[in-house]
Amino acid sequence: MKFFVGYQLFAGSEFVKSIIKRKESISEVYFSWGDLPNGRSIQTDRSDMTPWEAQQKQFDDLKKISGSGINTNLLFNATCYGKDSLSKSFFEKVGDITDYCLQNLRLSSVTTASPLIAKFIKANFPHLCVRASVNMEIGSIEGMEYVEEYFDSFYMKRELNRNFLKIRELKNWCETNGKTLYALANSGCLNNCSAHIFHDNLVSHEGEILAMNNGYAFSGICHGFLKKKDNVYKILDNTGFIRPEDIYLYEDVFPAVKLATRVSSNPEKILRAYLDNRKHSGSVFDLLEPNHSGTIYPYVLENSLIKAEFDETGIRYTGIENSLIKLEEQL
Repeated sequence: MKFFVGYQLFAGSEFVKSIIKRKESISEVYFSWGDLPNGRSIQTDRSDMTPWEAQQKQFDDLKKISGSGINTNLLFNATCYGKDSLSKSFFEKVGDITDYCLQNLRLSSVTTASPLIAKFIKANFPHLCVRASVNMEIGSIEGMEYVEEYFDSFYMKRELNRNFLKIRELKNWCETNGKTLYALANSGCLNNCSAHIFHDNLVSHEGEILAMNNGYAFSGICHGFLKKKDNVYKILDNTGFIRPEDIYLYEDVFPAVKLATRVSSNPEKILRAYLDNRKHSGSVFDLLEPNHSGTIYPYVLENSLIKAEFDETGIRYTGIENSLIKLEEQL
């Protein structure tokens, strides 16, 4: 199995070196471009760089990654582009960015949450693979059938990650119809989150929102939910997280699995756990994006104490009550 790894400017040159060092295990490096809205914070917004310096650094890093022989994946995965969503000028910009990346980077695919961007890419760059973003929350055969003319591959809905029966059903349809199925392994988002679409839309408009005199701050309902200790015990039931120790169970299912590393404070730790060791000793939250460590401090959810039970139907994690320990006990 190979992995999709997210590029982040904030991690610096060492992370780029870590990616290149593990190139045999990496199928693609995915990235957002410049200040274009995407599914995470704007990658070129750094206090120690001008936007132009940050953009140049991003390009230089991606050039090194491409030069090492690793393919790249361009993200147009925001859930909202506001007034630009249908405009000709917006699609011209999408086309210009795609063409530029195609000419200068080892671009093999595009991931988007917009059926219209997918349609545009298919029409103008037919040799690029077009992938449905996990933000589309596709979790059924019907969901894939509705948009099959626009997409070559699909990220499966996070909530299904440990449901082997449903995964097989989706994979069988993909194989029959010439499509490919992928999964995101280490999301910290809550399953069936009532505020997920609202939060994704806020992120899409982050630049505009930060410029306003706002009445509220919103960082997600997951933080308030997990501050209640009883809810921490439900965290693995309430996420689609797949532990590094269990990723081998998907070897014959997914040709590659996506790792969320674009906003992690320690993406190198995620690479070590999944690509090198296939195990992790330490807090589960260190592997998740978003990371909830600060929410439950001074407790940690110790990954090595969690037990996994699995059969043909799926994976169930147990022993959570014994895995939540105080930080000083862990040390």
